[in-house]
Amino acid sequence: MATTTLPPPRAASGPVARYVGPATVRGAQPTRSGDLTARLWSEDLTREHGFEPLEIEGAIPPELAGTLFRNGPGLYGHGAQRYQHPFEADGAVTAVRLGGGQVLGASQVTATAGLVEERAAGKILYGFSAPWWRRLRNMLGGRAKNPANTSVMIWQDRLFALVESSRPTELAQADLALHGVTDLGGVVRGAFSAHPHRVAARRATYNFGVVQGRKTELVMYELPDVGPARELGAVPLPGPTMLHDFIATERHLVFFLSPVRIDVPKVLLGLGTFETLFQWKPELGTEVIVVPIERPAEVVRFTTEAFYQWHFANAFERDGEIVVDYIRYPTFGSFGEIGRALRGGSGEILTAGRYHRATIDLRARSLRSEPRFDRGCEFATIAPGAEGREHGATYLVLGDLAAVGKLDARTGEVVSHELPATQRTTEPLFVPRPGATGDDDGHVLALQHDGPTNRAFLAIYDAARLPDGPVARAWFDHHVPITFHGTFARS
Repeated sequence: MATTTLPPPRAASGPVARYVGPATVRGAQPTRSGDLTARLWSEDLTREHGFEPLEIEGAIPPELAGTLFRNGPGLYGHGAQRYQHPFEADGAVTAVRLGGGQVLGASQVTATAGLVEERAAGKILYGFSAPWWRRLRNMLGGRAKNPANTSVMIWQDRLFALVESSRPTELAQADLALHGVTDLGGVVRGAFSAHPHRVAARRATYNFGVVQGRKTELVMYELPDVGPARELGAVPLPGPTMLHDFIATERHLVFFLSPVRIDVPKVLLGLGTFETLFQWKPELGTEVIVVPIERPAEVVRFTTEAFYQWHFANAFERDGEIVVDYIRYPTFGSFGEIGRALRGGSGEILTAGRYHRATIDLRARSLRSEPRFDRGCEFATIAPGAEGREHGATYLVLGDLAAVGKLDARTGEVVSHELPATQRTTEPLFVPRPGATGDDDGHVLALQHDGPTNRAFLAIYDAARLPDGPVARAWFDHHVPITFHGTFARS
């Protein structure tokens, strides 16, 4: 593959940190301004385009052939009107296609029906950023917008943009063109989480949706590699709530239902702001819900101390217990931090979370949880194919989107590549080499952002030598807002 050397508008790599265990840290952890982070959470996508050549630094590994798809906010408002929270923003999918001697990039706002209507009107018509009278009218008429702004899923060679409040939105892999909203053959009732998890041993992907109404239900779905999707079962919940993610082993689905409750009167009357819809009630505790995949009616559930989590890394079963790796927060405060970033706030975001390993004893109906290391982190991922069984390496974002890290699950050692203070990273994804035999036998891909040039770039790391920094970068010529989650589809 051809290699082009670009002029150096930025530092080539950052310092390296290596540390072990929850208390021993070796290497600097630089303080850095929150301004670039805030821009990622508040500035619109500056240019939409289809696949076009990107500028390349370094040598693209020839075995990397496929497309990285990323999803996140694309538009934070219309004209002078801004959304109240990034989670209301209109989604945009950014993709990088590698192979055939080329690196091509595309970035497109997903033109859902609600967004098309708002663009024609030149103003916000949906959500809690719309005027009160319109919110009330939307509620009475059962009208809502699907922003499709959180994640992507590839199932049976179909690409979907996901948001936890709505049904999947199908896009064309070839050019990101909108196909439309789908219920996957009449299966999805309404909400469909942005966090599906595939279990390779079962040759199926699992997901859920929280159905709000007179009664609140957790509805679970199975999407087999071959054959139609189906509803796996439903679990009643104690009230309207936010449930962002879950995790799966080869035998069980695991949910941590934190004490976040939706203020129903405010929803019905269209009152307040997007953030004030959600109340943190720690006195309720966090409920652990475990559902056997083969016997979904035999649910085990119990309550433990209050905590919150946005994301899980993995879960597996060992010696009759379920082991769960996740990012744990003491409260729901990070939700407000994200909202303040859109409204011009500065400072670190998503740094209160700590990587925890929990052990669930189903017989005793108990959970014990311990931190693996003491540094803020988020967006943890593992090797595809390792989901649901014991894994060796976890890749994650460290600090204020400041570094790409790798945790050795067996030794507790963490190594990282610290980005320059003028750059930020998003979720790292591991792509194994063909015939890979280990959890770091491959490359790590992360969409990153450069402050001085206001450009996004794909960073490609050798997973076995992560602290050395990227072996190659592929540069867009424009800013891309933060992307939350993504996937890699091999050619």
